[in-house]
Amino acid sequence: MRSGTSPALNYGEAQTGESRRDFIHKIKIVLKELRESIICLKIIHRTKLYKKVDEIIFAISESNELIAIFVKSVETAQKNDQKQKS
Repeated sequence: MRSGTSPALNYGEAQTGESRRDFIHKIKIVLKELRESIICLKIIHRTKLYKKVDEIIFAISESNELIAIFVKSVETAQKNDQKQKS
């Protein structure tokens, strides 16, 4: 449960980043936490510690989609940071 809620809490922190670099750093923490959550979900799936398989598969899929969104967010923030420095 903690692993699954940590990305949201860290995203809240990222929204109030003190600088673009701080925002990027905090979003990367969100990504680490999402990847950790996926590992936990895969362990739950492989060991059959669930009641409904479709809910686990959905959660893994949603986590992967969130990772894609946050990766793109980091890329955009890094590009904007480079433009600002130029």
